[in-house]
Amino acid sequence: MAEEKEPKADAKPAKKAKKTAVPEVPEPEQPLPTAAEIRAAKKAELVEWSERYGLSQEGKVDDLRRRLRAFVEKKAAKEAPPKEEKPAPPKEEKKPKEKPKEKPKPPKEKKGKKEAEEEEPEEAVHEPRAKPKLEPHLKRLLAFRSAKNAARPKFRRQEWFRYRRFADAWRKPQGGQSKLRRHFGYRWNLPSIGYRGPRAVRGLHPSGFEEVLVHNERQLEGLDSAKQAVRIAHAVGSRKRELIEKACDEKGLRVLNRMVTK
Repeated sequence: MAEEKEPKADAKPAKKAKKTAVPEVPEPEQPLPTAAEIRAAKKAELVEWSERYGLSQEGKVDDLRRRLRAFVEKKAAKEAPPKEEKPAPPKEEKKPKEKPKEKPKPPKEKKGKKEAEEEEPEEAVHEPRAKPKLEPHLKRLLAFRSAKNAARPKFRRQEWFRYRRFADAWRKPQGGQSKLRRHFGYRWNLPSIGYRGPRAVRGLHPSGFEEVLVHNERQLEGLDSAKQAVRIAHAVGSRKRELIEKACDEKGLRVLNRMVTK
C-alpha cells in the first residue's frame, strides 16, 4: 500500500485576511404616516410606529391612533415654514363726496284743515278679544284640562294599519281572541274614564266661555256676556250673519266664528 503523506510540520499557517472597517450608512428617514394611513392601520403597525417615534405602546387601538395623530400633527406644525406677512396695501385717500344738487321743489298748495284730516290715514286700534269672568278654581281646572288633553294618546281602531279600508276612528274591539279587548300589556291602551277632563269645565270653550249656537237675532236675548259666547250656525247666510254680528257687538257678546271680510 502507498504510504500516506503526512503534513509538513514546517508549513506556515495561512495569513488571515485583514478586516477593514465598513462605514455605517445611515438608514433613510421614513416619512411620517398620514392621518388616513393611521386610520387604516392595524394594531401591529401602530405599535411599530409608536416604538419608532418613542411613544407609549400601551392602550387600545384607539389610544394608539390618537397618540400617533397628535405626534404627527405636532411635528408637521413645527416643520411648516412660517407664513410671510404680506405688506398691507396703501390706503387710498377718500375724496369727499359731492352732494347732488337738489331739485327745486314745487310750491305746495295750501289745503284746509278738513282736507288734511281726511287725507291722513287713521291708525287701526287693536281691540282685544273679550274674556269670561271666571272664578279661580275654574281657571285652575281649565289649565288642568288643557294639560290632560295634551297628554292623552290617540286611540286608533284595532288593526287600523293592516287594511286600507279601516280609518283611524276608534272602534271597540269585539273579537273573542282579541288581545286588545283583553288588555294585554303589549297592546295600546283603550279609552277609559280616567282620560276625561274635570266635570266642572266639561264642554266649555278653551277660552272659558259657554258656547251658545245661534241661528237668528232673537236667540241673542237673555245671554250673559260675562259667561256665554255666540257661535253662529254654519247654515246661516252672509246677510243674516252680518246682522247677528252687529247685534252681538251692540250687546258686548263675543262671536267665536266671525265672518272673514278681508
